[in-house]
Formats: sequence, structure tokens, C-alpha cells
Amino acid sequence: MTHNSSNEEPKRFGLENQVKRNPHKDFGKVEASREPFETDVVWHYTKIPKTDWVPGTGANDNEWSKYEKISIDPFGEDRNPVDNYKLLISAVVPRPIGFASSVSAKGERNLAPFSYFTMVNHDPPIFVIGFSGGRGNPKDTCKNVLETGEVTINIISEWFVEAANFCSTNSPHGVDEWKLSGLTPVKSNVVKPEHVKESAFSIEGKLIHSHEWKSKKDPSRATGTLCIIEGVQFHAREDVINDDLNILDMAKLKPVSRLGGITYARTTQGFEKPRPDYTKDVQEKPEVKKLIEE
Repeated sequence: MTHNSSNEEPKRFGLENQVKRNPHKDFGKVEASREPFETDVVWHYTKIPKTDWVPGTGANDNEWSKYEKISIDPFGEDRNPVDNYKLLISAVVPRPIGFASSVSAKGERNLAPFSYFTMVNHDPPIFVIGFSGGRGNPKDTCKNVLETGEVTINIISEWFVEAANFCSTNSPHGVDEWKLSGLTPVKSNVVKPEHVKESAFSIEGKLIHSHEWKSKKDPSRATGTLCIIEGVQFHAREDVINDDLNILDMAKLKPVSRLGGITYARTTQGFEKPRPDYTKDVQEKPEVKKLIEE
């Protein structure tokens, strides 16, 4: 999110001015031509793509061998950083969305989704959120987190993706995204920012470190800020988590992820494959033994 004073037009950060996320001239017309949302699709398991895969045999098929790879220098003289942005958000997929609730030092609330988000540790629980713009020109959420050291991160599910997406609007500073979205704030136990009641899993977090990134082409220009967050309290919907409080039911969570451009993705199926244990039995398999001895 990007804000400015309420008597000015909402502004976009440098990156936002160049991205042009929406590839459609008339998105309403394009969406109207598509099939309806499939509400009857439920989470289910399938077999893994190749159940008879043998160690050492590589990919499932040879389709990949028909094509060559193109080398791309991210810092090439004629390459615009926005090209790297558009490339990476369509390549590093799917990405979880950190739906962040924060409160400014003055007590103003903010709610916004970020797909530069993931977990990086479990003991202690550590999460990272990446924000476009440096500390001198931060997005509201980033500014709030840096000032107060507190945030809640909420997982987005299918049943409120429209409301969450609306929170990405570039509304003027001081506009309350909670009201714009119609989502329900719930008082947190440890931190001041509220968490989203509609979310089946929420994290209360505290800032433990931040880092500002500088442009490779212009080192004087800050391009982003990384915030490292420690999870200090979790909230899970009772029907979505198991009795041991350690696994969420994907069929009920229905998480939504980000792909490239303006595309979201559903999580509707998965397959299982045990991690191989390098025991004597595995080592004695003829195909494994042959690979080791080569």
C-alpha cells in the first residue's frame, strides 16, 4: 500500500508507476468471458506424477530437452529493474500472501497484503516480509512496523480474497482499510495490531530486525525494506486445526497464493511422497548402488 495526505491524489512508488500489473484493456469484459468460479472443487490427493520413478533417471519426460535456456543478466545495461520484478513474481510461484495488520505510532490502523512473505524458521518462529521502497519512503505497513515493532500476519483463504485484494488499493493516508474491506478486527493477545477474524490462521509478531536494500544501478536509491518478524502468538480456527494443534486441514483452510501479474491461485490438490531415508536398504538397491560406484 502507498499513502499520502488525504487532500492529494494517491501516489504510487517508483516501482508501482512502471509495473502496469493489469495486462487487460478491459478486465471486466475479460472476466465476463471466463467460466464461473468452481465452488464444487475441493481439496483432494492424487498420485505423484511418476509413481515408478527410479533413482538416477531424472525428469519424468524429455519435453524439457527440446528447448535451450536464455541467460539474463539482472543488472544488464539495458535492463529495467521492473523487468526483474515482473519476471521473478511469475517465476517464484506460488507465493504465500502475508496479509498484514499494523498500527501507526499515532494509532492509525492499516491492513494490506504482501506476497514478498514467507517463514524461515520454527524455533523461534521467524517470518519475513519484503516491502517495496526504502525507509525514507516506506509503505504504510512498513512504516508502522518499523515505528512500533508490531504486526499481525493473516493467511488469506478463498472466502475473503476479494476483501483482502481491495486492501491493496493506493488509498490516501489515514483511510482505514478495515472499513473498506468490511473485514472483522479481533483484539490480539500480545501486540497492539488486531488480527483478521475471517482468517483461519493468524500470527501475532514482533520486529526483531530490518534491512534496507539499495539499487545496484544507483546505490544512493533505496528500493526495498526487509522486516524479520518473530511470531509470538498464533490463532487458528477451531474446525481447521487438528486436536494436537499442529496441522491445519487444507480442505478447510483453502489458502490462496499469488502468481505473476494480477493472478491469484487456489490450492485444490496435492500428492504425497515420503522423504527417502538413506538406509542400508536404499544403498543396496541395484540402481542406487550403481550410481554410488560410478
